[in-house]
Amino acid sequence: MRARAPVSFRSLMIGMLLWPAAALAAPAGDSIAVNVDQAKLVKLPAKVATIVVGNPLIADVTLQSGGIVVVTGKGYGATNFIAMDRAGDILVDRTIQVEGPTDQLVTIYRGVERESYSCRPICQKRVTLGDGEAYFKAAIDQAGSLSGQASGAASAAKP
Repeated sequence: MRARAPVSFRSLMIGMLLWPAAALAAPAGDSIAVNVDQAKLVKLPAKVATIVVGNPLIADVTLQSGGIVVVTGKGYGATNFIAMDRAGDILVDRTIQVEGPTDQLVTIYRGVERESYSCRPICQKRVTLGDGEAYFKAAIDQAGSLSGQASGAASAAKP
């Protein structure tokens, strides 16, 4: 007849077997979700001095005073950012997941060319990654022209 192992020993053995899987699993709060063309504020330790972004085509991370960072979605996908202090010690290493727009997006295909429209409350052009080159350029040129006119009017209004 075999002797039974004490419950505490058995629990210890199960814990040792499961430890590698638990150690490799990332905590649920470790990922930052942001929509493309939108920004999110994230609080980090105040002593952050340097930010490194894995793929700046997916997300941009800008350090503000007091340990606040602005995470902006640039393209679809996932990347990471690392925050370091002045000594080069890593304080934070987090994943950024950039997802599609949350507004009511309507996509029109004309052959291989694609156009995107934001339809909240009425449909208007929305430049989205993957749109046809001519449509994308026309929408960007219009936005740039409008922005330039607004800046010029604001400059002219200053005494």
